[in-house]
Amino acid sequence: MTLRRMQVTDFRCLHHGDIEFDRRFTLFSGPNAAGKTSVLEAIYVLGRGRSFRTRRLEHLIRAGSERFRVVGETELGGRRVTVGVEASSEGIGARIAGERVKSLADLTAFLPVQIIDPEVHRLIEEGPGRRRRFLDWGVFHVEPTFIGHWQKYGQVLRQRNAALRSSAPRSVVSAWDSELVRYGELVTAARQRYVELLAPIAVKVAAKLLGLELALSLRTGWLRDLGFSQALERSWRQDQDLGSTQVGPQRAELVIKLDGVLARDRISRGQQKLLASVLLIAQIKLFRPDAEVRPILLLDDPAAELDAHRLAAFIGELSAQPLQLVVTTLNQELATLGGFGQPGRRYGLEQGKITNY
Repeated sequence: MTLRRMQVTDFRCLHHGDIEFDRRFTLFSGPNAAGKTSVLEAIYVLGRGRSFRTRRLEHLIRAGSERFRVVGETELGGRRVTVGVEASSEGIGARIAGERVKSLADLTAFLPVQIIDPEVHRLIEEGPGRRRRFLDWGVFHVEPTFIGHWQKYGQVLRQRNAALRSSAPRSVVSAWDSELVRYGELVTAARQRYVELLAPIAVKVAAKLLGLELALSLRTGWLRDLGFSQALERSWRQDQDLGSTQVGPQRAELVIKLDGVLARDRISRGQQKLLASVLLIAQIKLFRPDAEVRPILLLDDPAAELDAHRLAAFIGELSAQPLQLVVTTLNQELATLGGFGQPGRRYGLEQGKITNY
């Protein structure tokens, strides 16, 4: 699957844009505040149903407009399939092949999009929630049943928490426990298998790009020497006092260590960016070369973050992967990226207007 075309309407500073993408490498260039990152953001919204820059959808709607619309045409197994996202102050809706999606997670499974931008360090710097989302995005594309299990777990968790908030007796709250444990253990097992696949790849990339020994592990969200069911039993009083379930996969953490020390405690902002990029590269490398779905990697002005040597090594790690690359740059001279060669499509941006070179 590749993204072949995208139409953008009233998104950020983009009034209207009709973009055709190369199967391998598409480049956008232009000055600051021209709209380059907004193009990447539109692609990201198409594949995630949310932004990487803001949680408030109204910030994505062009000033003076009531809604935005992003429609993509993909090529999947020799056929063209459309995917679209539209949002207003009333909410967001998405369709795949004309059918309304039941969950925005369906977009994630259909159009796998990742981004490396100047804020990528937040994957290391911020709390466990961001690392859980990173982890789950990868699991989605390795284990097809994961989405269903995670959604079911979330539904049961919400019901249990509602009972806790209403001060229901323990017998009522505990009625949800068997399903919570069932799906929670399935989610945790899938995450654990994924970390075991990801870790050796990430270790090799980190050794090349960082020169440090990387270690990844999964903290399940409850004490290591207990099963999930036992952890729920022990947590009952705390759950009751706080009105929500305090243990489980929703508390899981991807633990990242460099040379045996927690990464966020020992490295600079620049190293955090490089480490986060290492993890994203490893994640993309996990996609099978023969997979029907091809990941899309968005690079927002990589030359501003990496020197020439680091950029060459970074691109070298990706060049053999069957991915679709979309890059922005201030500098039109960035016309080649190692093994990706010349961009198949080039566009310029100026004040939100897209020009085809």
